[in-house]
Amino acid sequence: MALFSSLTPVFIAIICVLIGVIMKKTNGEKEKSDTKSKHPSRPWVDEDLKDGTDHPLEEEEGEEEWQGLEENVAHVPFTGECYSEAEMIKRSQTFYELLNKRRSVRFLSDEPVPREVIDNVIRTAGTSPSGAHTEPWTFVVVQDPYLKHKIREIVEEEEEINYKKRMGDRWVNDLKRLRTNWIKEYLDTAPYLILIFKQVYGRLPNGKKKTHYYNEISVSIACGILLAALQNAGLYTVTSTPLNCGPQLRVLLQRPANEKLLLLLPVGYPKKDATVPALTRKPLEDIMVVM
Repeated sequence: MALFSSLTPVFIAIICVLIGVIMKKTNGEKEKSDTKSKHPSRPWVDEDLKDGTDHPLEEEEGEEEWQGLEENVAHVPFTGECYSEAEMIKRSQTFYELLNKRRSVRFLSDEPVPREVIDNVIRTAGTSPSGAHTEPWTFVVVQDPYLKHKIREIVEEEEEINYKKRMGDRWVNDLKRLRTNWIKEYLDTAPYLILIFKQVYGRLPNGKKKTHYYNEISVSIACGILLAALQNAGLYTVTSTPLNCGPQLRVLLQRPANEKLLLLLPVGYPKKDATVPALTRKPLEDIMVVM
């Protein structure tokens, strides 16, 4: 009995050690399993527009896999434009005045627009910066009347549902003052429709997926430059983000699965009787903070 009593602390210690080893092993296996199941950290990935298509980039390539991009890009001397202070102020003021005239125009005429102008404004948009210079954009220019009308049918069908069921009373009421609804006549009348798709990923020459970092932000910047280029050329548009139309429009335009519709722009001249809401923009002190 005395021997058993003296051995009891030893047994307890052994049992504690065994329990500790078992728990450590179990936790280790759990952490290993969690690591495998979790996607690697990708802070540069934006939340994709939901259009029913998944793009599991991780399935085909590991986080650290080299993408086959050219490793040694030549760097060349760069000399930027240098203006006097007075010229800088003048140019910045002139450019502001030009873009301050930009308005969203929903009444566009069918007057023809030179194709070369469209080529040039899209070239301009293509100068936009992008994550790791992946240039993840596709600009689809539609001028065929049949295709334009098919796009209108798809957009109006979905937009009517949006206005009546999906958007909610607050959103619909906020739009009433702009006198807009699901009828999009400009999709037929505008001489051009430009549909901007973001490429969620690209393809390497060997067929493997190529990561497109910050694809949505990159394409959004390109869209801003495109709007400025259109204004500079004397063309007008209204920014359209057709909710729930992306998959159908992508199929109609035969775009690949790695592309998602970001923006639709009808482009042309205003109708003679075109009107716009009498809106004002926030003053500088409301949009800029100097620290």
